[in-house]
Amino acid sequence: MPEIDLHTHSTASDGTLSPTALVAAAAAMKLRAIALTDHDTIQGLPEACAAGQELALEVISGCELSVNFPKGSMHILGLWIPLHPARLQSTLDRLSSLRRSRNETILRNLNHYGVEATYDELERIADGGIIGRPHIAQLLVSKGVALNLQDAFINWLRPGTKGYAPKEKLDPREGIDLLKEEGATVILAHPCTLHLEGPELEGLLHELKDWGLDGVEVIYSMHTQAQTDTYARLCRKLDLLQSAGSDFHGANKPNISLGRGKGGLRPTYRLVERMKERRAAQGLSIPSCS
Repeated sequence: MPEIDLHTHSTASDGTLSPTALVAAAAAMKLRAIALTDHDTIQGLPEACAAGQELALEVISGCELSVNFPKGSMHILGLWIPLHPARLQSTLDRLSSLRRSRNETILRNLNHYGVEATYDELERIADGGIIGRPHIAQLLVSKGVALNLQDAFINWLRPGTKGYAPKEKLDPREGIDLLKEEGATVILAHPCTLHLEGPELEGLLHELKDWGLDGVEVIYSMHTQAQTDTYARLCRKLDLLQSAGSDFHGANKPNISLGRGKGGLRPTYRLVERMKERRAAQGLSIPSCS
């Protein structure tokens, strides 16, 4: 049975469970620790932490930053973020403003091709969460423009389609610096999306470590066993921490289960203990989740 899940999403970004419901689901599974890592926001952390205290479940405060990487997709997780991180919050506020501009551009593109969609409709779907492409996809499905979420992304929202607009992102070093300044443990999420192998991948990990990267998400829902083995070997070679996460989004990724991913994940709490040992060696405390 899985003991931890260090990569999850709530309605504060593009998940379908509220932070409270997410923590309750983890407690019902008898997980020992869960990290809430919503995309480019820490909005859900106070609620998740309160739920964790009520249910006696260890909640690790986190977030997931999208950063520029031309060869693939790079996301960086920050774990043990303080609940009131001044510089990080300022940057997230700026990204939120840019995200709204992007959403508005996508809507204009859709309107141009005959899809009647408004920002008010998106806000109702998001229900107070950070609006992103999954909410636009839901809107397209509700209007009968797309058959399902996958169809919406493939035919309307991915690069090269009628609705797509590019996303403003941080540079990798900027993202790592930002998280390290807040005392976070910094993890490279799902390295499979980098589309790198061999010396090229190892070279990138060297560079990211020089910038402050602490570890790699080795155990992940979409990794093959061969990829998992490769990333674990590189972590041992480069003295990087190993992390584990399902990338749970609720109904927005119905084939991904909390803690278990596609059914085969069995991460143990020892990974969290190693992270805490590394933090202690770095002189970092565990921020209060309150």
